[in-house]
Amino acid sequence: MSGRTTRDDAAATGRADAGATGRADAGGSVLEAGRRLGRGPIDRLRNATRLDKVRWVIVYSTDIVPLLSLLGFYGLHLQLQAGMWPPLAGAAAVLLAVFVVLGTRPFRVAVRGGRRPTALLAVTGVIAVLLCGVAVVWALPAWLGILTPFARRRTVVVLSVAGLAGITLLVALSGADPADTVLLAASLTFLVVVCVGATLANLRLWRLAQEAHEGEEALARLAVSEERLRFARDLNDLLGQSLTDVAARTARAERRLRADPEAAAAEMFEVRDLSRRSLREVRAVVQNYRAIDLDEVLASVRAVLEAADVRCTVRADTAALSPESRTLLATVVREGATNVLKHSRAEHCAIVIEDGVLEMSNDGVSGPAGRHAPNGLAGLADRLRAAGGTLEAAPAPEGRYLLRAAVPA
Repeated sequence: MSGRTTRDDAAATGRADAGATGRADAGGSVLEAGRRLGRGPIDRLRNATRLDKVRWVIVYSTDIVPLLSLLGFYGLHLQLQAGMWPPLAGAAAVLLAVFVVLGTRPFRVAVRGGRRPTALLAVTGVIAVLLCGVAVVWALPAWLGILTPFARRRTVVVLSVAGLAGITLLVALSGADPADTVLLAASLTFLVVVCVGATLANLRLWRLAQEAHEGEEALARLAVSEERLRFARDLNDLLGQSLTDVAARTARAERRLRADPEAAAAEMFEVRDLSRRSLREVRAVVQNYRAIDLDEVLASVRAVLEAADVRCTVRADTAALSPESRTLLATVVREGATNVLKHSRAEHCAIVIEDGVLEMSNDGVSGPAGRHAPNGLAGLADRLRAAGGTLEAAPAPEGRYLLRAAVPA
């Protein structure tokens, strides 16, 4: 009986723990969902990349194309006053509203590189034809602009000419004044040119923005590859001859080992000295490789940041710094610039070096402080502590992020 009671108590305790864990997980999920819902448009804008901002500008400016069809509401108002059947006017207004809403989707699909939305294009095309049947012709130029990213140029031209000719013929056969017919044809032709041309221009602009973004990433990868190749060439030039000499002397010592052990031993002593000398040379090359010119790094970082649309101001007094301190600060500046480009949405960066103290701040911080502690700075902090310096990185007031490094002057 006591054993069964113990098992029942353990099971109840397990169920209670599981329930508490489930409630804790659910509570955490609710809190996380609340935090996501609490992020407003301003946070989204600040956290967006520059490529995202360019995409938004291009997409929202292209939305003007389907919005031009809103002129049809004014035309329906005039026809309603002239005696148009109200239910027909209401149905046309609903179709026009649906056309405007659906018309904003295809260009977004084109920007994302998705498949052609055939059903969406067909539905909007049918709506445009139906609206033309009730003399709401302003949807036709908008639909041709919507179709442009997914059709050949020749197809768009043929559809434009056919549509304009059909509408002009329909208006002429309805008994309208010839002058009004010509004016309507000219207006529709102008709108077709504007809608199709604006869509093509924005689509081309987006592709250029993508190519520029990919080009920046390719240049960064190329710079890293070139630096690795340079270091590899230096090591090859340094070790190639040394290892060849070591191999030759070792082979000569092997041949002399039985006939003249003392000569073989002398050869091996020379091999030992040659190996030590080569090791010193390798260490010197590595040390020179690690030694970075601070002034060159400051100029390079400033050029890279400004090329990425980050205004950069530099005020540096580096004359009194030792070579070791200059190398350490150059490494911190380079890592800080990398973090500005990767982990922030900064628009301005300030770099100040005075009395061996580097302060590098930017205005691209948003969100809690825990999100702004890049792992790459941990190794630098250890290096600076070993050299008698300090490294601190944390968000500062007014939405800024401050990277502060102090080295022996």
